[in-house]
Amino acid sequence: MAYDLITIVGPTASGKTPLAVALAGRLHTEIISGDSRQVYRRMDLGTGKDLADYEVDGHRIPYHLIDIMEPGTKYNVFEFQHDFLRAYEDIRRRGMMPVLCGGTGMYIESVLKGYKLLPVPENPELRKRLESKSLEELTALLATYKTLHNSTDVDTAKRAIRAIEIEEYYRTQPVGARDFPEIRSLIIGVDVDREIRREKITRRLRQRLAEGMADEVRGLLDEGIAPEDLIYYGLEYKYLTLFVTGALTYEEMFRQLEIAIHQFAKRQMTWFRGMERRGFTIHWINASLPMREKVERIMRLMEEDNQ
Repeated sequence: MAYDLITIVGPTASGKTPLAVALAGRLHTEIISGDSRQVYRRMDLGTGKDLADYEVDGHRIPYHLIDIMEPGTKYNVFEFQHDFLRAYEDIRRRGMMPVLCGGTGMYIESVLKGYKLLPVPENPELRKRLESKSLEELTALLATYKTLHNSTDVDTAKRAIRAIEIEEYYRTQPVGARDFPEIRSLIIGVDVDREIRREKITRRLRQRLAEGMADEVRGLLDEGIAPEDLIYYGLEYKYLTLFVTGALTYEEMFRQLEIAIHQFAKRQMTWFRGMERRGFTIHWINASLPMREKVERIMRLMEEDNQ
């Protein structure tokens, strides 16, 4: 085979997970999640796991790297590389072609490019120096680095500080050799019209709120998870926590969260376009095509490169 892996990327609400599931069903294989927040247990509606979607014709498609961490912990790209490699090698050993699916660009790129990463310790002095800066100031500072961190997820001051901490560490430390296999991947991008994407984001947000997303956050807080730890995860968990704790009204929460998700989707697309500039070939498939046609297009791409 010309490829070791099939990777499916796209912005939030593009339909990449149903496509990955349909493809995995066709290939009789398993999915590895490339999402930085779906690793957390009991954070289901807010991260859009949609676990009911992992089924084709009554057959459950196995998935990896979902529900592997406790809420309140801080997962990172170094841990993702390690966990991805373990799942990837397990699936390959069993004679299958894994499907990597997700919207966290840095996670995806870190395994496709085989970044040699090191675990980054906390820097208390740096954190103290940055704690008084606003998110806008921190984002501007982060933009001056090479961006080893996934900037698409930086929507809280804590995340921005952690990103700068990572960049500073790599600036001052030599990156030692760390074996990571070269992985040949067919990369599929799900291309969704901007206006359709915006409509889907708003509709999905309303649906998840109706399904109890605020209650999910209340439950996590009731477990004893600190509000600031949930806010750290950004997006739904940031704004729902502010709503549940009384810092925002429902209307303020909805409006601000809707805008934040639209901005997030735009940053995701910026990252994937950047991957193309960095030498990756992404085969874009129109999200509005029937599922069968999308899967057939991917199968044809695989066959063409195997000839």
